[in-house]
Amino acid sequence: MASQKTDAFVLGVGLTQFIKPRRTRDYAELGYEAGVKAMLDAQINFDEVEQGVACYCYGDTTSGQRIFYQFELTFGRNAQYFANAGREYMEKYGARAEDFAEIARISHEHSQRNPYAQFRQEYSLEEILKSPMIHAPLTKLQCSPTSDGAGAAVIVSQRFLDSKPHLKNQAILMAGQQLMTDSPQLFSRSAMDLVGFDMTKRAVQAAYKEAGVTPQDIKVCELHDCFSANELVLLEGLGFCEQGKAHEMVRRGDITYGGKGPIINPSGGLQSKGHPLGATGLAQCAELCWQLRGWANNRHVDADVALQHNLGLGGAVVINIYKRADGRNNRKLSDQEIMRTTTWKYNPATEARYVTQEDADKVRSRTARSQYALGDTQEKIQARL
Repeated sequence: MASQKTDAFVLGVGLTQFIKPRRTRDYAELGYEAGVKAMLDAQINFDEVEQGVACYCYGDTTSGQRIFYQFELTFGRNAQYFANAGREYMEKYGARAEDFAEIARISHEHSQRNPYAQFRQEYSLEEILKSPMIHAPLTKLQCSPTSDGAGAAVIVSQRFLDSKPHLKNQAILMAGQQLMTDSPQLFSRSAMDLVGFDMTKRAVQAAYKEAGVTPQDIKVCELHDCFSANELVLLEGLGFCEQGKAHEMVRRGDITYGGKGPIINPSGGLQSKGHPLGATGLAQCAELCWQLRGWANNRHVDADVALQHNLGLGGAVVINIYKRADGRNNRKLSDQEIMRTTTWKYNPATEARYVTQEDADKVRSRTARSQYALGDTQEKIQARL
């Protein structure tokens, strides 16, 4: 007999800055920083953690392609897959190359206000169109970069949250969650289905039903825009517009502030914030938690329901729909209000800082702490302060 479903909440989130891979920070240091921040945010000590999951993606030492790149640097397959999806949309519905470039322009503009973003520079539409062509119609500034970074989240039960009622105003309910993979539709010869359109559409419909919401209820969305073509295609897949109308939505400005649709990727998205693979989904989660709490006061979206979309080819897609645990609206809070009502000494949604020894001492185990296991990780971080 299946167990009864119980609610789960995101109580704490933590991020490192996303950076260009230069071997300046190792994964142990990155993961440590993100984990310390998430536990600080949730106001817990590691002794309270009952289960943990840690994953990393670090392929340098096992990448066979690295051998061949030394002889000839060929074009990446992923860019071709997503460019072909964009071209299919152009042929079917009349989108233009400028529509994809406009998506990238908006993403780069959004990222200026995200302190964790790898790129925080604004580009004009002309600059994006004139950047090096990767695979038509996609230019370099429409493609996500290689990135290093880490993210962490603390997930708690209703029982745990009830034991800490003072934290309810920052807890975010995971109201709907779906994980799906490709269907036989993948073999339909559609380039759009090959990059996740069909599985996204099925997953989000199930998530909407589970959360009891509609696409019209979503006011802010973090969408897996590894390439600008993917964002255009999936605006339709997520139900934000009618079939074949996504490019019109972009032209009207309905994916950014002041438009009529949901704000897409206020963080800057994968193209501009960065795309460190495993940390990408956690960064989306952090951004939406900060938005729903009202902490993202320099890029605030008036919203009470948020949607997260994360995918990988070959294939899997995850949809999360978030709501505030207390059912309130996400009133924009000042930095002073956040510091007064939490244990933070700054606003982590608008300022990226390294963790201190004092921070780490608050969250590291009090009963089984090991200096040997920690090694020189904290010393490396201290040297950056």
